[in-house]
Amino acid sequence: MTIRLLNRCSSLPSFFFKRLTNTQSSINLANEMKSLNDKKQFKKTLAILDQHGTTNITTLSNFAIIQALKACAHMRDLQRGKTIQNLIAFRTKNDMYVSSALIHMYVECADITSARSLLDSAINKTPSMIINHMASKGYIKNKQANKAIDLFNEIQNPNDIHIIILLNACAQLKTKEALDIVKKLSNRIPKSFFSNPRILTSLLDALMKCGDVAHAESLFSNAKEKDLPSYGAMMKGYAGNNLPKQAIELFNKIPDPNDVHMIMLLNACAQLKTKQALDIVKNISKRIPKSFFSNPHILTSLLDALMKCGDVAHAESLFSSAKEKVLSSYGAMMKGYLDNNLSQKAIDLFYKIENPDDIHMIILLNACAQLKTKEALDLVKKISNRIPKSFFLNPRLLTSLLDALMKCGDVAHAESLFSSSAGKVLPMYGAMMKGYVDNNLSQKAIDLFNEIENSDDVNISILFNACAQLKTKEALDLVKKISKQSPKSYFSNPHVLTSLLDALMKCGDVAHAELLFSSSVEKVLSSYGAMMKGINHLNIDDKVES
Repeated sequence: MTIRLLNRCSSLPSFFFKRLTNTQSSINLANEMKSLNDKKQFKKTLAILDQHGTTNITTLSNFAIIQALKACAHMRDLQRGKTIQNLIAFRTKNDMYVSSALIHMYVECADITSARSLLDSAINKTPSMIINHMASKGYIKNKQANKAIDLFNEIQNPNDIHIIILLNACAQLKTKEALDIVKKLSNRIPKSFFSNPRILTSLLDALMKCGDVAHAESLFSNAKEKDLPSYGAMMKGYAGNNLPKQAIELFNKIPDPNDVHMIMLLNACAQLKTKQALDIVKNISKRIPKSFFSNPHILTSLLDALMKCGDVAHAESLFSSAKEKVLSSYGAMMKGYLDNNLSQKAIDLFYKIENPDDIHMIILLNACAQLKTKEALDLVKKISNRIPKSFFLNPRLLTSLLDALMKCGDVAHAESLFSSSAGKVLPMYGAMMKGYVDNNLSQKAIDLFNEIENSDDVNISILFNACAQLKTKEALDLVKKISKQSPKSYFSNPHVLTSLLDALMKCGDVAHAELLFSSSVEKVLSSYGAMMKGINHLNIDDKVES
């Protein structure tokens, strides 16, 4: 029998054995690529692909293709991913998992248009659950939450993962409409879904981010099983709604808090900035397990809390004794120095950073803006000439550079930089307008405001400041015009209301200012100050007595 079987095998064509060998080789290659991906050695995965040869990619198994696309996604190698797709286009129509891997790659590389195109071409030909999950998650990752919600509505039978993604999209939007969706969802989803703790956590997070603290508290208190992430969502939500005391109180109820909760506690203390908060921070720094300090976020949050609570000496001692100093801890110290009006110390520390990033550069520029000296201006100019051009793609850095130049009195340099910049964002307009006001060039601030297509509350507040500086009839007319045209929601910002009151008073329209002040629901100290200063300026002392 054995001899007969061997004879039969020997009669098989040679190409059969060659195909068998190639198949085995492809399996080994795919397994090796997966092993490297699991170890996060994505460059090596792509190196194997290069060794195999791009022209031979069609001989690879679907599993190997998926591993290659996964590596492209992590490396953000969009061009290579597109090349792979072009070579294996026929497989994307027939294999759901290859399609999903491609969509994931495009999502990670922020090419949502290509991801959506793939989704549209595959959705009716393959099971759509995984593909929809990839695409909707991609919309959130790329700050397109509305599109994620629209895509969710296309899914016939959403599962718990889709529900979580929808809640995350609503949390990102933070609008009344998003809150309505969250509430509707919490009432309609099957109770069985709540056995998934991630659903509860995402629901709490969405409610908190949309500002419905009471609903989140009710849901949390009624939950039978509270896991650590749900405590975290509540603490983070309290901080986001300026309720740090509640975050601290909740921390004390957590059975076994982890390093994430510790970071949130420190952030809550940093938000409070009180002596009691400082005492908590000091107590934590003494009692916290040393193993927690292996998490650089803990050290950074601790330094930030100490600085925000005014204990610079303790923060400096802790920072100097830290064995491993990461970039974020340098940033916390530099920002802390600024908060405590120690700009020169922030500048000195900057020079000790080996490879500063754009965040440190922004803080350095803010330090120079705070100093407002000739030496600070020289440093700003030096920075603007030496920093890599790629840094200017960060609008926050460019805004800080404009602000520093203006604060140090170099209006011409700021104007030149602003006019030559390709992508002008609202904060850049704000920095220029504020700079003009600081340098007593209010008319220029007004002229620049008129160039803004869609101004925000910050730009409008600065415009009112410019008009207050001019004190002319034309300025008053502009204040009245803009205040009528602006959305009412802007005036819930106390800075905008205060600036408006100040402008009306300085331009001589006391009656309008008094009417606006008396009708405002929430009166803050700065608005009282604007009214009192205006009355004093107009020498109407009898109104102060009344």
